[in-house]
Amino acid sequence: MPYLLHRDCRHFRGDLPCKPHKIHGVICEGCSHYDPVNKRILIIKLAAVGDVVRTTPLLRRLRKDYPQAWISWLTQTPDVIPTRAAEADGVDEALRWGYDSSLVVEGTTWDWVILLDKDREACALVNGLKASKRSGFHLENGRPAPVNELALSKFLTGIDDKLNQANRLTYPQEIFKICGLEWNGEEYVLDPCREQALPEGIPQGKPLIGLNTGCAPRWSSRLWPEQHWIDLAIGLKKKGFGVLALGGPIEHEKNRRIAVASGASYLGHFPMRQFIRLVGECDVLVTAVTMAMHLAIGQQKRLVLFNNIFNRHEFELYGRGEILEPNPPCGCFFKAVCEHDSMSRITPAETLAAVERQVQAL
Repeated sequence: MPYLLHRDCRHFRGDLPCKPHKIHGVICEGCSHYDPVNKRILIIKLAAVGDVVRTTPLLRRLRKDYPQAWISWLTQTPDVIPTRAAEADGVDEALRWGYDSSLVVEGTTWDWVILLDKDREACALVNGLKASKRSGFHLENGRPAPVNELALSKFLTGIDDKLNQANRLTYPQEIFKICGLEWNGEEYVLDPCREQALPEGIPQGKPLIGLNTGCAPRWSSRLWPEQHWIDLAIGLKKKGFGVLALGGPIEHEKNRRIAVASGASYLGHFPMRQFIRLVGECDVLVTAVTMAMHLAIGQQKRLVLFNNIFNRHEFELYGRGEILEPNPPCGCFFKAVCEHDSMSRITPAETLAAVERQVQAL
């Protein structure tokens, strides 16, 4: 008698026994854990971390429309991609960008490939994949190009600053449009990393305000002056709030100085998953446009967002925050270095008032 194998089962591995077999001793024939897959979807969104996180609303829609689909995500930062083990709307597998994973996706037949990056390498990979349907971008004559008209507007805003400034779609609306879908308020999907231990010293018994003081080094135009952070922290402490400085290795010395000068707490910098957990402890986060902004949105935290060089309409805060911008506005649209020190025109006083409004809305 032939040995029955459910090769279409979500649990089937092929190289190893499946989990239901190891845990329950079941075999394919008569298995109550049989979960057939009827569609394979690949999302490619490589970097940066914040852009990857803010693409996750697509997962909620895909899981709703295609509940039996197997969803893979190819990225440089798989640590921030939620899996089904942690979130019901998560992916079946998060693949780290590289040679090995490229071989896997090239050897798989896909029903739908969604590429939301315009990196030439990713576009070239998509050109060679076996896929019934493609959305987003691919490579034409060695250069990224939209697959179809649905991706054209996003393609054009990426190469024409005037069109970018005129855009009135949020990022979720843009990526849903690329996929031929309408965004209906779908939230981010983010594993809150509750298994991670919290460091000692987090202020307790009062609203906790996180101050994310840095940004990517290439974008010094987004940095708020250090003295402004100190003044804000002092004002928050006087109002009775808990204040926690946040950042990575680059901000370490700055955050130590801010803590000493203001009395704010600073507990050091942490690996990604522990940092996600720490952001989740904050009630309100004050930040420029950074990865931490998206980690806060993904955990449905309230936000005071500094913006000076981007189109404010691209940010979806889900009604849980407000955006502060320089007055008069900064003229350095999408420039790495601000020629006018515009971030200094966002004052600690107006930021403190914005934090108070967000705390009142908790």
